[in-house]
Amino acid sequence: MAKSHNDGRGMEKVVIIINADVSDQGKLISASPVTQKMVEALQYSIAEHSPSKAVEIISAATLWSRNSRSITKDKNSTSIYCPLTIQLPDYFDFPQRKIYSACKDINARRRWVEKNLGFKTSVGDSWLGHLWLPVILTDKPFFAEIIGEGSMPNSYEHPVSIPKRQRRSIHGLAEGLLDSLDAPPATYLLQFSLYNGEIVFDRLWPFPAAPALITLKTQKPDLFTCHWHCLTGKPMPKVTISDAMPIQ
Repeated sequence: MAKSHNDGRGMEKVVIIINADVSDQGKLISASPVTQKMVEALQYSIAEHSPSKAVEIISAATLWSRNSRSITKDKNSTSIYCPLTIQLPDYFDFPQRKIYSACKDINARRRWVEKNLGFKTSVGDSWLGHLWLPVILTDKPFFAEIIGEGSMPNSYEHPVSIPKRQRRSIHGLAEGLLDSLDAPPATYLLQFSLYNGEIVFDRLWPFPAAPALITLKTQKPDLFTCHWHCLTGKPMPKVTISDAMPIQ
């Protein structure tokens, strides 16, 4: 159930932006099951930890119209924006605009990592990352356990173990990249692959993307809750991992 639309009058508002059609009542119309699960996971975290906040869900497509009411920002607004997509127009102004824009420019990030950190990177659609390193960034980065691609589409495994040397390398890559972007507090997913024992950087996601769904069953707090804690400056509980259970 993806309803939770509220006009937010008299309440602090949370705006979740997604790649799907959304009705005027805030209901998802043509969302994929994965998108729906991501929205529900974030909604649940908000309701549990910030029950006084109203939640509004809007379609990223509406932002591409300059006349859209959705992009008219109230200067007195205390809205918290939680885009679950990087497909946002450059003129959409919100506090995390810079990091979302940087993550959207995948080729620029790959060139920077190759030139400045010396890692190989994906080329076009070659060597697409099949591993994701979650980085929970508050005042300093916390590296959670790696997520791996499952054997079925949209299925994931967690935690995934990689050799200690590669683990140190991917942590260093993540830290260097996030520092270069002056990344704000959030939960990030760094997508990469291991090719002949070498790390190949793919891209950086500035929010818990689809692979984070596996942590609803394997990690406490899950990555959506971690993201909400980062965005709102709440103290981060200790992260614990349970036995892996791939998404069905």
